[in-house]
Amino acid sequence: DTRHGFSQKRPDLHISNHSPLTGMSDTNTVSDRAQQIVDEFSLFDDWMNRYQYLIELGDDIPLLEEDQKSDDNYVHGCQSDVWIHSELNENDEVLHFRGDSNAKITKGLAALIIRVLDEQPPEAVADADFGFLDDIGLHDHLSSQRNNGLKAMIEAVQERAKAGPQGT
Repeated sequence: DTRHGFSQKRPDLHISNHSPLTGMSDTNTVSDRAQQIVDEFSLFDDWMNRYQYLIELGDDIPLLEEDQKSDDNYVHGCQSDVWIHSELNENDEVLHFRGDSNAKITKGLAALIIRVLDEQPPEAVADADFGFLDDIGLHDHLSSQRNNGLKAMIEAVQERAKAGPQGT
């Protein structure tokens, strides 16, 4: 189906199936994952297809349980309702993220953040560089409200990582 110029098939990205969203092994760094996203977005010729891919990433996001859609996980500053839950795995000392939103693009933005930060130590999350979002041209193709929401999501997860286990 190519309604609205979208193809239902994603490009063949050869991502392993370590987890439903990240497709990453726990040895990949934030910068490795960010570069993989840049490479994936470069496969699309136009922004309509990039938006569709962003929506598809949001469809694969590890979802929250209803009780996790709490004030503690709510991201303030977004135009849409968005929740991102973080949990520290004390065995391997990495953070795990889940998210949800009532808007497909916002959910896709949350998926990008989760994809680069999931299964990373708190220090890596707190210090993560999101310059890859500029590399794919995302800031130039989002409304100011969505850019503000994206910034709020990044700040929320990084502040929680800095706060330690009690802040997750």
